[in-house]
Amino acid sequence: MKTATIYNSDLHFEHQQWKSELAFWKDELISFNNRLKELVSRWSDKDILMQLEHFQNEFILHGGVIEDLQETIEEHEMNISKHSDNHESMDVAMVKKHVQFREKMETQRQIYADLKKEFFRFLTKYM
Repeated sequence: MKTATIYNSDLHFEHQQWKSELAFWKDELISFNNRLKELVSRWSDKDILMQLEHFQNEFILHGGVIEDLQETIEEHEMNISKHSDNHESMDVAMVKKHVQFREKMETQRQIYADLKKEFFRFLTKYM
């Protein structure tokens, strides 16, 4: 059985992609929160205000998740740089961590996409 070699540069490239995606999400959350402010000033109905609070809470939570993900990427980048002095390729444990983080990113990507769909449906109804 042939063993695949995973290079530090490949992991770094994926980290850069993730960092860009997380930065985009962060910018989107700013826009979404601005939209919430507009809606709060338009509506006084308690049910709608409760839904707005729900979205505000979700956006705050997601912002925290983004920061955690960014921190994890930075930690992994530091580990890569420590190992890159000796090797161009990663050891099995580091690659396993990377794959687990990739799965975490994929899960978060789906959670965020679902939240956006829910928010856009809400905006369509109440804007």
